[in-house]
Amino acid sequence: MVLLLDITMIFLGGFITYFIFQGIKLDYIKNDSVLIAAPFYFVVNIFFFWIFRTYSGVIRHSSQVDALKLFFAQFFSTGFLILVNYSSLIYWNSKFFLTTGLVINGVISFSFLFFYRVVVKHTFERYFNNKNAANLINALIYGSDANAIALANSLQAESPKRFKVVGFMDKSDQNTTKRINNLPIFNGNVITVLRTVDAEVLIFADKSISKEERSQIIEDCLEYNFKVYTIPLLSDVDDQKEISKKIKSFQILDLLEREPIVLDNNSISKQLHQKTILVTGAAGSIGSEIVRQVILFKPKKIIVLDQAETPLHNLSLEISSLDPEVETINVISDIKNVDEIEQVFIKHKPEVVYHAAAYKHVPLMEENPAQAILNNVMGTRNLADLSAKYHVDSFVMVSTDKAVNPSNVMGASKRIAEKYVQSLDYKLKTENSKSSTKFITTRFGNVLGSNGSVVPLFTKQIQEGGPITITHPEIIRYFMTIPEACQLVLEAGAMGKGGEIYIFDMGKPVKIIDLAKKMIRLAGFTPDNEIKIKIIGLRPGEKLYEELLNDTSKTLPTHHSKIMISQDEFHHHQELNRSIDLLVEIAKVKPNSVIVTKMKKIVPEYKSLNSVYTALDNIEVKH
Repeated sequence: MVLLLDITMIFLGGFITYFIFQGIKLDYIKNDSVLIAAPFYFVVNIFFFWIFRTYSGVIRHSSQVDALKLFFAQFFSTGFLILVNYSSLIYWNSKFFLTTGLVINGVISFSFLFFYRVVVKHTFERYFNNKNAANLINALIYGSDANAIALANSLQAESPKRFKVVGFMDKSDQNTTKRINNLPIFNGNVITVLRTVDAEVLIFADKSISKEERSQIIEDCLEYNFKVYTIPLLSDVDDQKEISKKIKSFQILDLLEREPIVLDNNSISKQLHQKTILVTGAAGSIGSEIVRQVILFKPKKIIVLDQAETPLHNLSLEISSLDPEVETINVISDIKNVDEIEQVFIKHKPEVVYHAAAYKHVPLMEENPAQAILNNVMGTRNLADLSAKYHVDSFVMVSTDKAVNPSNVMGASKRIAEKYVQSLDYKLKTENSKSSTKFITTRFGNVLGSNGSVVPLFTKQIQEGGPITITHPEIIRYFMTIPEACQLVLEAGAMGKGGEIYIFDMGKPVKIIDLAKKMIRLAGFTPDNEIKIKIIGLRPGEKLYEELLNDTSKTLPTHHSKIMISQDEFHHHQELNRSIDLLVEIAKVKPNSVIVTKMKKIVPEYKSLNSVYTALDNIEVKH
């Protein structure tokens, strides 16, 4: 059908050219050559249609590529006919066509071929593809580069349509007098522009904008109930015609994520390349990300240890596909069982240990302090002692900001573990021990998306229609993304000399109620309207504000701008070890109040908040 339409256009072009020259008393085709010239004219055009396959495109999706095909088909057809024309003049002293007529005919024919496609395309878009135009959502595209243009074209061709593009937004004011796809380019305040063009949606297609600018624009849009979407880079999309299907809502991670961390890959590579690495708690959110990042540095062997069977199995399947050359050893074991763990050290001889295994949920540990002691304290001591005994190069412990001036059992147990690791390093150095193990502690705040964190909880509550539950309207937390936190763990582990407690730059603190409201708006709802926010009260041991430093601590800078060293007081190893021995014995047989009382003796700054153990703070603790 397309070929027949093209031949019809060619016929009309030739017919009009013939009458143009008839009007000025010139013969476009010699009368005695019509029977040869006319069929030859059609054959040549059809031949070049076939060469350039001008008929193969779907007319309603015609593009500049199709226009180029038509141009070249007509260019070569006209050129070939002119060549034949002059050859005829040389051999037979007569021309089939008027040469000027061939040129004019080529221009007219190309115009007809091109414009009938334009008419068909626009007719289809206007009357067939826009049946639900009244239901389309007006969208403003942020950007005016190739990414933005590709998105606009894809949205225009999308079926069924969701958006009607009403213009482009450019942070530069140099393009505001120009148009793209016959749509205006705006500059200025985004909210004002959205209101001016009656748009409901802003789609980010400009990847040159800084994260700070983007976050501010998104927050403004959410504040005024405009929806915000994003798309990947063109280079990340296999089929650019399908780019409209890649439009997705912003996630809270997109808003809280900071500038990418620059790592000292050389020092990390020296520590990990072709080494045997042990990761405890490997199936958890932090441990599994450490495993993923360690693999990038091509270790010889990685031992993933956890007591959770199914998550460890899932991690094993994932990492086997990341780098088949790295040997992976799966160990189901409990760090509380020192004999089992020692067999791992004897058999596999790890050179670097990342200790991420811990009980971390504050309310659960308030109810089960014995388990916090046995796992977080005794388990850490088991691993640290074995690391020294079997001459591990580096032992890196993952701690938490809840260990700073702890207000709950979990934080206090992690603080005791920190003290033990630090005192062991100090003991080995001062006694000129044969062990050269460096003991390093890393301390950071809440991790976005980790198991049990607020983001997955809020997401689930929003999906269920609410309410979102918050413990207190003034509660504030520091946040990092999981990859960001684990990158800094690797960096700190590589730079550590032993005995340091590294604290990370957590950025600006985030008010949890503001986080909840942003997540509700990102999901397309209105806070306290479609999705309610319910205040349920502080949980046992929960603080309003987390801290990164003890009251008596000072910080030292490092070569990495996001990592600092906390200067805490060192504790005598033998005395602390005896206290932990007694604490472990108490944890096995004594009631919770006795366990917590002993913890408060080891960590004097531990003051319980909103907890059944608050009364113990006023009791004089005896050995």
